[in-house]
Amino acid sequence: MLDLLRPTFEWIKDDFKTDKLRFCLEVIAWIISVGCSITMAITVPNPPLLALYPVWITGCAIYAWCAYSRNSFGMLANYILLTSIDTFGLIRMIL
Repeated sequence: MLDLLRPTFEWIKDDFKTDKLRFCLEVIAWIISVGCSITMAITVPNPPLLALYPVWITGCAIYAWCAYSRNSFGMLANYILLTSIDTFGLIRMIL
């Protein structure tokens, strides 16, 4: 079993060595994403959107920067769009 996972572990180590800051930010953004999803699932039908929205938007912005640093246009476009849409939604919710 360990032999099957070895290439994945090597890829993770190489990614960390390539850009430690980006790697750490991607892990933080991943934790934010999962944390927001779990919080939403636990608190429906009345999730704390005013608290979750800014955290989610921050995670999307982090992912956008990481995508830019990887030269990944598809991910960059996706996360810029998500950041923009959700920022607009937050502003509408506040106003």
